Parts: sequence; C-alpha cells; structure tokens
Amino acid sequence: MDIDLITNILYATFKTGTPLILIALGEMVCEKSGVLNLGQEGMLLVGAAVGFIAASVTGNYFLAVFCAMFAGMMMSLVFGFLSITLAANQVATGLALTIFGAGLSAFLGNSYIGIGLDGIQVWSIPFLSDIPVIGKVFFQHDPLVYLTIILFAVVFWVFRSTRLGLKIRAVGENPEAANAIGIHVHQIRYMAVLFGGAMTGLGGAYLSLVYTPMWSDGMSAGRGWIALALVVFASWKAERILLGAYLFGFASIMHLVMQGTDFEVSPNLMAMLPYLATIIVLVWLSSDAIKTKMSAPKSIGQPYRPMA
Repeated sequence: MDIDLITNILYATFKTGTPLILIALGEMVCEKSGVLNLGQEGMLLVGAAVGFIAASVTGNYFLAVFCAMFAGMMMSLVFGFLSITLAANQVATGLALTIFGAGLSAFLGNSYIGIGLDGIQVWSIPFLSDIPVIGKVFFQHDPLVYLTIILFAVVFWVFRSTRLGLKIRAVGENPEAANAIGIHVHQIRYMAVLFGGAMTGLGGAYLSLVYTPMWSDGMSAGRGWIALALVVFASWKAERILLGAYLFGFASIMHLVMQGTDFEVSPNLMAMLPYLATIIVLVWLSSDAIKTKMSAPKSIGQPYRPMA
C-alpha cells in the first residue's frame, strides 16, 4: 500500500465510525441511568429522514441537523413516557419503537428517494490541514466529525468528574436509594433518554447529510443494532466505545479495499467482516465476566415505581 491509500483509509475510518460513536454514546448515557432503549435503529432512520427532508426544503444544513436531533428527541420522548412514566416493559417498547421508526421514516422519505444533495462540506483547519498524512486524517473533516469528538470528551468528563455523572450512575445502580437521598429518578431518566434520542438523531443526520447525502429506505444498515452491542461489549465505557466504533469503521473500509484487489472471496463474506471483527475485539476486551458484570448498571431495564 502506498501512503496515499493508507491516508485515505484512515480518513474514511473517521467518517465511518462517527455515526456509531454518536448513537452508542447516547445509548450509554441512557443505559447508565437504568433505561434500556432498543429503539435506536428506528430513531436513527427517522433522524436521517427528517434531516434530509429539512435540508431539501430549506437548504440550511444546520437547521436540518437540529430538526433531525429534535425528531430523535420526540421519538425518545414517546419511549420515555411509555417506559418511565407508565413503567411499560422496556424491551418490548424499544422494539416497537424500532418497527414504528422504520415505517415512519419510509413514509416520510418516500417522495425524496433518488434526490441528491451536496451535503455538509469539509471544514479544513488552517495550517494543520496542510500537514502531510496527519493533516488530512485529523484536520480535513466536516463539522459533525469535530462535534462528535467534542461530545465524546464531554460525556467522558461528565461521568469521570461531575456530580451529574454520579447522579446518573446512582439512578442506574439503585433508584430507590437515589430517591431516598433526594435525586429525582424520573427526571434524570427522562434527561438521559432525551439525550440519547438527540444523539441518535444527530447520527441519522450524519448518515443522510454527510456520509451518503441522499435518502433511501433502511440506509442505517443495522448501525443502531451495532451501536447497542457496542455499548455492552465496551462495558459502558466511553473510551472503549470510541475504540470499537473506529475499529468498525476501519474494518468496513478494508473490506471495500480488499474487494478492489485480486483477493477472491465472496463479497457477502467480506461484508460480514466489519461486524465480526468488531464483535471479536470487544468480546475480548470484555472477557472478564466479573468486571463486565460489575460495570453493568444494576437496575438496567427495570422500571422504577415510586413508593406512594
């Protein structure tokens, strides 16, 4: 491989891993609060559809990104009302949200299939983007890639160093004890669910406005499910989510590169490799069963009913 090919592979790795980081970080915050939202795939598709439609109608990409995030939050609000306020089964509610989101996105985007957009353009950082190899890999991306790194740093800092992070973890570990010391359990869980919805909507906007600036049914290609697995295999740690997402991005690009060579393997088998590689590495990282069990929020998936 020459240096230009390696540079392009690393550059594409960042772009491919970005939506997974956004979805997985939002889901991690949600699960840390004790809420298991399996509706990521549906919210991702709705965010992608709404973002693309808003960009097509208004021509304003930043407004489109906001609309996608708002759509994700509204979808998550429905989930929150059912699973938090009404204490419905979180697994069943999340799966229903995924099915609903897939249908809703197909309905909304039906008139926009085949329409292309220019997409959000690259923001090159002056001087730094001129550095050979490193400049293109790190400093010639669209603003959503930079925003993703900032959001990762914020989430990492919140859980490492702030009282808000402690409150979210307390609610996820033992909501009764958290309520006893004055933490509003339902409020924290709603905030976490809405944040997760906004992040997933942002991931959807990235897919339809940056990664492939167009709309097609099912364009998420299972990324919502991969992000869910990523959170568990990463042991609910933000830094491992970052590693796993970029690993998936690298494997996705390498399977395309290998298809362009004389490597004679079924394309369908090659398409499996990114998912397989990500799962193998993350399972290896989380292979210590005791540590993994200790990392999991103790009250995840369990509805909280305040004592009268």
